[in-house]
Amino acid sequence: MTVDTLPAPEPDAAGRVRAVRQRYARRGDRGTVRGHAYTLYLVALFAAFYLVPVVHARSTSPASVSVGSLTEAAPRVCALAVAVCWGAQIAGRFWGPVVVQPFLLHVFMSTDLSPTHYLGTIARRRLTYVGATGLLSACAASYLATDLFDHLGSAVQGIASGAGLSALAAFAWLWGQVRPLRDNLLLASVLVGAAVVVAWVSRVAPDSGTGLWLLAGVLAATAAALGRAALRAIHTVDLARLARESARASQARTYAWTGTLHHALDLYRPEPSGFPSALIRPDGRLRGYLAQGAIRALRTPGRASAGAGLLLIGSFVLTHGAGGRGHGPAPWLWALGALCVYLGSGWVGETWRGLRDELTLAPLFGERWGGTLARTLAWPVVAVTTGALLGGGSAVVARWDRHGGHPGDTALLVAGSVVMALGARFLREMKMDLPLELLLPVITPFGDLSGLRVVAWQFDGFVVVSTGVALMAALPSAAAATVLALCIAAGCVWTGLRRTGWAHRGLFFLLGRER
Repeated sequence: MTVDTLPAPEPDAAGRVRAVRQRYARRGDRGTVRGHAYTLYLVALFAAFYLVPVVHARSTSPASVSVGSLTEAAPRVCALAVAVCWGAQIAGRFWGPVVVQPFLLHVFMSTDLSPTHYLGTIARRRLTYVGATGLLSACAASYLATDLFDHLGSAVQGIASGAGLSALAAFAWLWGQVRPLRDNLLLASVLVGAAVVVAWVSRVAPDSGTGLWLLAGVLAATAAALGRAALRAIHTVDLARLARESARASQARTYAWTGTLHHALDLYRPEPSGFPSALIRPDGRLRGYLAQGAIRALRTPGRASAGAGLLLIGSFVLTHGAGGRGHGPAPWLWALGALCVYLGSGWVGETWRGLRDELTLAPLFGERWGGTLARTLAWPVVAVTTGALLGGGSAVVARWDRHGGHPGDTALLVAGSVVMALGARFLREMKMDLPLELLLPVITPFGDLSGLRVVAWQFDGFVVVSTGVALMAALPSAAAATVLALCIAAGCVWTGLRRTGWAHRGLFFLLGRER
């Protein structure tokens, strides 16, 4: 082929972008027909063996959750809309819809094209996929868990509200990435105000069907205005920041596909800032263990604030769930509070970070009494205990002033749950690479269940907390449940030490002496 026979480049920007994307799609590691067919095969098996029986069981049995009248449903949908949009904005700050492959982004940035030309198409396609997936998920969850689809009128209003909510969440996802923090806070405030107004109007409206129709109209109008503004703001994207986000997303995707999801999540930890020399006293010595932990937490104020909030809310919910044993237990509320404490215990203390590396690497300097354990775990334990006392104490005051109860049993259950959550967090932080033995097949009459072992290993902290709370709720006495929680925490600590190779030196580790 000579130069004269080469096809002439397309003059328009859309054609140039399409040519680059087609060339990139024909690279050597693209998906094959056999791979796509296998994916469709797995989807068909999942639908045949899991989805169809669940849908059949729901059609022949009453719904587990009753929505009630449409007037009562509108405020709940408003609260759900605010929570979903806030979550979409936060997700956009870390991984938004215009995050692309680093090499492809580098090629586009090397041209004279505007970011609107090569990012706008990607954003529209991904927002369409996310909106459609959100609508299908919302409709499926509403059908399986509630009685909203038992009547045609409520079903139509529910679908309309779900479509508006899905579109608004998709555009809020894009808004969270392309707009600065100030605009995101403004949008969050506007969403709260609009939700309060719509909830109040639906309450005072004489027609019970007005609330959801009004909500669907407000959601659609807000989604249209927000989507127009967000798509127009694509050209203002900071390309250097987008390149860093794309590189981090590519690395996190590689970690996730190779079975080390915890390494992928560690990439999104906030970088510490401020207080560079606060860890050292004026005389040149390091500050105490608690002071070091507090200063490291203050160096990531956003993460520390979220962790403190989760600790207070989690301990409050945990106390309500555990304190209901005498008046009807609420294991799901109990488990939810314990999971919040588990998350908050990691977010409130940055001293967890690096603990695994200190245990796996050779020690360079000796430790004084207390050792690595006291230096890295003193602040998380004190912070979690303080948060549990504040949140649990407020829950006790709010509950037993009106309903009575058994504060002693509740205190035991809450203490055991908090210790178990700390043990689960230690187990998670000591996680290394995925063990190869977990990939071996586990042949059962239900098929190969090795994937369940991998999932359990990836989310071992959540599995430990959820299973532990279920076992504690099944025991008849609070003392036995507390002993079980302490045994689970001890098992988590021992397993975590085995992961780092410190199990045979556990006594020396606890005594703060190096071998």
